[in-house]
Amino acid sequence: MHIRAGLMKVSSSRGWVALVVVMAVLLTVVPAAAAATVARSSAPTARFATFNASLNRNAPGQLIANLSTSDDAQAQAVAEIIQRTQPDVLLVNEFDFDPGGEAVALFQHNYLSVGQNGADPITYPYRIAVPSNTGVLSGFDLDKDGVVATPADIGTAAYSNDSWGFGAFEGQFAFAVFSKFPILEDQIRTFQQFLWKDMPGALLPVDPNTGELYYSSEILEQFRLSSKNHADIPIRIGSQTVHFLVSHPTPPVFDGPEDRNGTRNHDEIRFWADYVSPGRNRYIYDDAGQRGGLKPGAKFVIAGDQNSDPFDGDSIPGSAQLLLDNTHINTKVTPSSEGAVDRAVAQNQNNDDHISDPAFDTADFSEASFGGPGNLRADYVLPSKSLQIRDAAVFWPADDDPLSRLTGPGFPAVSSDHRLVWVDVSHGGFPRR
Repeated sequence: MHIRAGLMKVSSSRGWVALVVVMAVLLTVVPAAAAATVARSSAPTARFATFNASLNRNAPGQLIANLSTSDDAQAQAVAEIIQRTQPDVLLVNEFDFDPGGEAVALFQHNYLSVGQNGADPITYPYRIAVPSNTGVLSGFDLDKDGVVATPADIGTAAYSNDSWGFGAFEGQFAFAVFSKFPILEDQIRTFQQFLWKDMPGALLPVDPNTGELYYSSEILEQFRLSSKNHADIPIRIGSQTVHFLVSHPTPPVFDGPEDRNGTRNHDEIRFWADYVSPGRNRYIYDDAGQRGGLKPGAKFVIAGDQNSDPFDGDSIPGSAQLLLDNTHINTKVTPSSEGAVDRAVAQNQNNDDHISDPAFDTADFSEASFGGPGNLRADYVLPSKSLQIRDAAVFWPADDDPLSRLTGPGFPAVSSDHRLVWVDVSHGGFPRR
């Protein structure tokens, strides 16, 4: 869970934009592997997953300190969920970035490699800590409170609000990728420096009182689209390369009538929709200056906390559908759970009025009496049409399941306010297990 300026996060994690410093890629082999707790198909499959694990902390270095021991209760719960679902390729949102990748290595060594409550350990030989656009001061008064934050304000709401991306320090709320299959690190593309204004038809926010753009031309000349990062991480699975397209768009809340976060959320989601669509991605450029998106026929899996439910919550209508209705994306199977249904019945304020099927919810947010929107589908794993979906689920055990201790039923859960979402995909070129 993430607290912003005294308000509880109500639509999943906060997003941000900042300067690119480095792309730290950490490749460390750690012994031991594990059998899956969740049954696997006998077909040549790969399990892709996303998990907003809320492994963010309030100060730089704090996550490293917490993971330096093996007794952090939240990290233990997060690790157990991962061990019980056994993803082959995993995106962890809200994992604070450090340039040396120390936190990623510590999480593997002290938590994933240690069996949690009877679950088998899991090993990811390939891991990367992805730099984020969070917590880098813009030098502008982005929130228009009359004050431009300085480095002396680090850790405060003023610092976060005037950073290119919301964050109390640089790299807060970043994300990391863990893989059992080789990551083609020399082919990774990141898009931290892509400017929002360079997206054709961008929904740049407008001040409703003046009819003018909310941000000045000077700010827009530096304002980046990605609130954290968009990264194309190619994974080699057998004879095939699958592009793991990962991001974490800003939640469409914590703003004003100009809807600056709602419009940014929409366009961050649109970025991947365009990237996988030949003929619509020529405008895109990466941090190395290479232009264009995926080549026709490329295999991909889009993953992340998109902060957008198809029908409920505060996002701009149609935002999630930019992906769900894309002709290049396979949406034949929607991940679901029994626990989400149980929680929707028990938390019967906002949830009773929701349109989306509660079985598809992936996040347990607070109810109206606490200022929240109820439970939403915010997290997605979306493969390309060239990959067949064999199975899919949300790790959200029913209330009477002993494993529900990891996800509630209390709020907030010991692990996170989000649930791990996984999809098994198959292709003839994948290795048989």
